[in-house]
Amino acid sequence: MYSDSVLLESPSARSGLAHKVEVLDKVKALAFSTGSAQATTRDVANYFEVPPKTVEKLAERHREELTHNGMTVLRGSDLEEFVTDKLSVTKFEGPSYPQRVRSLTVFDRRAVLNVAMLLRDSVIAQRVRTYLLNAEESAPTHTVHPGVEAVQRATEELRQTVRTLAAGYGSLDRRVTRLETSGAELGAVLQELGPVIGRMSARVDRVDHRLAETDRRTKRTEQVVCAMSQRLADMGEEMREMRQDLRSVMRAVDARPVPPQLLLPRQTSPRPRDEK
Repeated sequence: MYSDSVLLESPSARSGLAHKVEVLDKVKALAFSTGSAQATTRDVANYFEVPPKTVEKLAERHREELTHNGMTVLRGSDLEEFVTDKLSVTKFEGPSYPQRVRSLTVFDRRAVLNVAMLLRDSVIAQRVRTYLLNAEESAPTHTVHPGVEAVQRATEELRQTVRTLAAGYGSLDRRVTRLETSGAELGAVLQELGPVIGRMSARVDRVDHRLAETDRRTKRTEQVVCAMSQRLADMGEEMREMRQDLRSVMRAVDARPVPPQLLLPRQTSPRPRDEK
């Protein structure tokens, strides 16, 4: 039989017990922040009550083993699809780190159990290992067919997925209820604003009418100014023609211009007083 130290040190021992994922819920409820049976690094850290950095370092040291047991690193389109399809309808309320990072590590239940068999300084992980070893010790010695074992694992994962989806549905239902309440409040506000908006619309219509009338008057003024300008231009042309005609007449009569001094009125000298 295995011991706690053997599980911590032996990959083969961990591999022989990696299928017993049901012990996780018997020790503590494993909560997923996603809409499927895949836990984020934060979910795993919350389950084992350790900092997320501890899980990250563990995943880095045992990447090959954990990947073999169901740990996946999502990148690019896979990450975008996961964020859209899984995290969008869950109770995730932290900072939107999936949209800001280039990768996201997720664990299925088998990988979470593998983490439990690797974590040394977690009370929850120690309990999982103890429960796992006790269950293994009390288990019957008959050999289970690999196909039956695979069906049992798939059935347990399906049950967990159904429970997780049910929890996600409850969260979604509460969000829809809040949206409906907000919609009703918004409708009441719009009803109160309706008369105000109507009065503002009427005032805007009057302003538009005044602007249109001002535009028409401006156009008429421009037409009058243009006509006056054209008339002044015509008068200037007529004046030039009159000057030309006057010069022609003067040349015909051989007239000369009258000096300006002759045009002034003649001044008469004052009449002397009669001498007495």
